[in-house]
Amino acid sequence: MSTAQHKIGSGFGARSTADDVLEGIDLSGKLAIVTGGYSGLGLEATRSLTKAGAHVIVPARRPAAAREALEGIDGVEVDELDLGDLESVRAFADRFLASDRVIDIVINNAGIMACPETRVGPGWEAQFATNHLGHYALVNRLWPAIEPGGARVVSVSSRAHLLSGMRWDDVHWTNGYDKWQAYGQAKTANVLFAVHLDRLGRESGVRAFALHPGGILTPLQRHLPTEEMVERGWIDENGNPLDPEAFKTPEQGAATEVWAATSPQLAGMGGVYCEDCEIAEPAPADGTRVGVADYAIDSEQAARLWELSAELTGVNAFE
Repeated sequence: MSTAQHKIGSGFGARSTADDVLEGIDLSGKLAIVTGGYSGLGLEATRSLTKAGAHVIVPARRPAAAREALEGIDGVEVDELDLGDLESVRAFADRFLASDRVIDIVINNAGIMACPETRVGPGWEAQFATNHLGHYALVNRLWPAIEPGGARVVSVSSRAHLLSGMRWDDVHWTNGYDKWQAYGQAKTANVLFAVHLDRLGRESGVRAFALHPGGILTPLQRHLPTEEMVERGWIDENGNPLDPEAFKTPEQGAATEVWAATSPQLAGMGGVYCEDCEIAEPAPADGTRVGVADYAIDSEQAARLWELSAELTGVNAFE
């Protein structure tokens, strides 16, 4: 299939930081929402966006912890949001919409990874529900504030999307749960969401992107036993990275999401998957874990996921 998944020569790379990609960009008067914007990559994204002049709202499942983590950063506002609870998503969106503000940037950064089998809501698998369905509902609920500003909506996916496409016959893993495959499906869903949102929103000037931030040791690994990370060759028994060059710093890890959210190089573009502050190439057929899988950018699968998400959450801003 024809694809827009080709590098554009951004001039940035794997070691660029969020501050690097924002150099010379003035975000004064812009409003951004960054889910999970108080930990790991989200914290670095929040810090860089505010430094460039943006006002950042950080929805947080633990508001007190978020305020503590963000202390000393000007231009930040914290509110309560649990992405695994659709009523919490609705309540947050209602509070925001009541403020009559327009959104310029949404970064769907929060997520969970490789957790033990966990059920939320009506028995939904937690990774799919939190990483995808919660963000799907949030963006659709906030659409009245996203559309007027021609916002950019950025979904933090992962190279782990290469582990699994959509399991259409059992998206909630009711049979034979595998934490890594489930994470892969959730990350594929993040890409498909961006593909279809971009198609729906582009006439309004809203563009959507998905991305792999890179390998970074952050609190995202909270569910992984030390023994498993040692076995994977990430760290030694004392928790130190075995190959520091194999991992990005949080500042570098936040760069691609900030670049996708703000770069003038992406003007008029959207619906693509990025990595290392570039548009990614299609994944090679030899199985090398780079680029984006065909199934993750397939427009028919993207539309199918949107319909399923609308059915599950009861929310669809485009009906």
